[in-house]
Amino acid sequence: MRQGVRLAIDPGNARIGVAASDPSGVLASPVETVPRGRGDVQRIALLVLEREAREVVVGYPASLSGQEGPAARSAREFANTLARLLAPVPVRLVDERLTTVTAQGQLLSGASFGKKGAKGGRARRSVIDQAAATVLLQSALDQERSTGHPPGEIVRASQGDS
Repeated sequence: MRQGVRLAIDPGNARIGVAASDPSGVLASPVETVPRGRGDVQRIALLVLEREAREVVVGYPASLSGQEGPAARSAREFANTLARLLAPVPVRLVDERLTTVTAQGQLLSGASFGKKGAKGGRARRSVIDQAAATVLLQSALDQERSTGHPPGEIVRASQGDS
């Protein structure tokens, strides 16, 4: 098992869930939810620097058939942008099918989501985004530990350049 902090990114249309591993690469924990849009990749780059991450894992929402739909294309484009900005820190696309559903289910079966109403709804979605990133990262760490190989597909910094 490789040592070093990994950062997981769960890019959504409105928010980006972020999680990080401990330095030994064993346990994933939620970090924050970054609003999607202006400054989002810069915030992620800052988190990579602050946490001295050795790698970034981006959730890749392939369809259940394995085909690349609009959400998967968007995640790939986001990963390409990150790879160019973060080089030489590696960026990997890792299958995240059902991570949001898993995270939501775990949260619903646990403690209360808190407030009701609009503010409570936004807070719940923010927590779900972080939890989804945590589920994604823990799955990637567990897969690497069991196979001895880093999970997913490496994104080359030059991909997407014309």
